[in-house]
Amino acid sequence: MHLQAQLLSGLELYREVILKRLSQARESVWISTANVKEMYIERDGEYRSILELFAELSRRGVELRLLHAELPSRPFRASFDKLKTLWSGGLHLKICPRVHFKAVIVDGAWVYLGSANLTGAGLGAKQEGKRNFELGFVTEDFEIIDRATALFQSVWSGAECATCK
Repeated sequence: MHLQAQLLSGLELYREVILKRLSQARESVWISTANVKEMYIERDGEYRSILELFAELSRRGVELRLLHAELPSRPFRASFDKLKTLWSGGLHLKICPRVHFKAVIVDGAWVYLGSANLTGAGLGAKQEGKRNFELGFVTEDFEIIDRATALFQSVWSGAECATCK
């Protein structure tokens, strides 16, 4: 089996994961992350909250799930609270303190796996000198997507809770 994958770092992650793939989702976006902070992305020549993009995706009928390890930052929650589209069911949030894997699964056909959290310095549009040193890969390999999706779904559904210590 020849795996088709692309290894990305730094600003490449932001461009590929957020601008190219996540923003173009048609059916679903599932994100797992250990840390969630208010994150800005460039849209229409200005920097806006990623939650505005999530609201737009939700209005287009894209299923949005965010699995994370701890309560999102106060600025994230404040922005979330202003977007009725999201808090009325457009963005489904679930906390599991054991979640540490970082993944973005788009339309069940593409996946990012790596070190970056859903933060400005991780997957966001921070300036080069302010970004974390992140590394991850993206692929359309169905075996990898299936394994990542299975783990996400298992944690999301609570199936892992019975054996979690």
